[in-house]
Amino acid sequence: MTSRKRFLTLLAGFCLAIVPAAQVQQASSKPELRIGAIPDQNPEKLNRLYSLVANELSQQLGVKVTYVPVTDYTAAVSAFRTGSLDLVWFGGLTGVQASLQKPGAQMLAQRDVDAQFYSVFIANTRSGLKPIQNQKGLVALKNKRFTFGSESSTSGRLMPQYFLRQAGVNLDDFAGGAPGFSGSHDATIALVQSGAYDAGAVNEQVWKNSLHSGKANRAKVVQIWRTPSFPDYVWLGQPNLNQRFGKGFSTKLQQAILSWRPSDPEQKQILKLFGAQQFTTVNPAGYKKIEQVGRQIGKIR
Repeated sequence: MTSRKRFLTLLAGFCLAIVPAAQVQQASSKPELRIGAIPDQNPEKLNRLYSLVANELSQQLGVKVTYVPVTDYTAAVSAFRTGSLDLVWFGGLTGVQASLQKPGAQMLAQRDVDAQFYSVFIANTRSGLKPIQNQKGLVALKNKRFTFGSESSTSGRLMPQYFLRQAGVNLDDFAGGAPGFSGSHDATIALVQSGAYDAGAVNEQVWKNSLHSGKANRAKVVQIWRTPSFPDYVWLGQPNLNQRFGKGFSTKLQQAILSWRPSDPEQKQILKLFGAQQFTTVNPAGYKKIEQVGRQIGKIR
């Protein structure tokens, strides 16, 4: 083989080698939609739910969508602030915190149940606590072992604490001079059921699901009071979605979530795990109450 032929052969081989690499580089340059959620329930359920959400959104939007788990509520807010997550399922409090830390953040959708959401107070059946007829009856929780969920949970801490304070019950009124913080609604139910705590406050949906699944045993743990309603969970999107994914992308994303219906098999699974019939648009003004209470108890400064 002449030197010229050898050179052309090597050149052809080099071109074949770099074409796939160039294609990979081009593919990797396409933006990826990173979604997350506050870890308000057990990781197994969260991984199942948000993997389904990622697959559905990827099919509807034609972009790669990846679910990125976070360790706690604070980590979800931090990841949104730094831009590590593009779309996050927040509770009311964390959604407000993230919005305030990221001007221009978009409240894209909430479930049909979120405009009027509820917490319930539950008690161990051996605690001596009886059903409470009105909010003033919360004084019965004084000197009891009491636990909230996450410190940043709207339905597991923020609003229950607000209603307790309205009834004249302060945090140092509980046994031991302070409440517990279980970290999640599932954990609160388990701790109260076991007797580790006399009572606790949880998301009503998680409570009902636990009763339905048998995880909550009515012989050991019961509901004693349901709060007045308040707004809660929300899908929050980054301000720069249109810049990263193209003009009108945030609207397409919103419309995709709003389009989910039980008539579609995959979407039915998602909605069932969310405990909703559909998603609706958000009235941001409704979350002003959450912000006010958050500032009162020092969770928003």
